[in-house]
Amino acid sequence: MDLLLTYDVDTTTPEGRRRLRRVAKLCEGHGLRVQKSVFEIVAGDKDLLRLLNRIDNIINADRDSVRIYRLPHNGFNEVQTVGTAVIQPHRDDLIL
Repeated sequence: MDLLLTYDVDTTTPEGRRRLRRVAKLCEGHGLRVQKSVFEIVAGDKDLLRLLNRIDNIINADRDSVRIYRLPHNGFNEVQTVGTAVIQPHRDDLIL
């Protein structure tokens, strides 16, 4: 499935800045960063559940926010951009 993941982590404390880095690193292993806190991810049901579990173990649910949008099948093929945004292939292998 095609997913759009966004996050907003409270970085007013050192712990918040650590959480931000951990969430970003986790997301980088699952998809393509298209903006500072926005990732486009292709995942199956099991991968999504694992990702959600790992995010839940990182964030502070009282201070941070993560939103995941399920897009229509092959939704990334319909993306329109303006400005410096670049369309990237989503189903190619990721190099970590």
